[in-house]
Amino acid sequence: MDAQVKRGLLDVCVLAAIKFDDSYGYKIIKDLEPYMKISESTLYPILRRLEEQGQLTVRSEEYNGRLRKYYGITATGRDKIAQFASEWKEIMSVYDYVTREE
Repeated sequence: MDAQVKRGLLDVCVLAAIKFDDSYGYKIIKDLEPYMKISESTLYPILRRLEEQGQLTVRSEEYNGRLRKYYGITATGRDKIAQFASEWKEIMSVYDYVTREE
């Protein structure tokens, strides 16, 4: 798969994982596990990039004596998901065309 396409898919999947509730890294990985494998070394740069782009927020809370970072989606992140859903319909139309049987 093209690296740029994969990067875009990973970004939107991470945003979708926190669409309903704030979450933390390990839980995001576990929530995505049924759909795709993603490692910590892949996830954390994505989270930093999405934060820099204003698509998510980060807050720290103490949990069992340690600080845990929680990630929440912003309106910009929700817009990114909506844009993806809209574009995906077009991509599926192209896929159907390319894979059609004669």
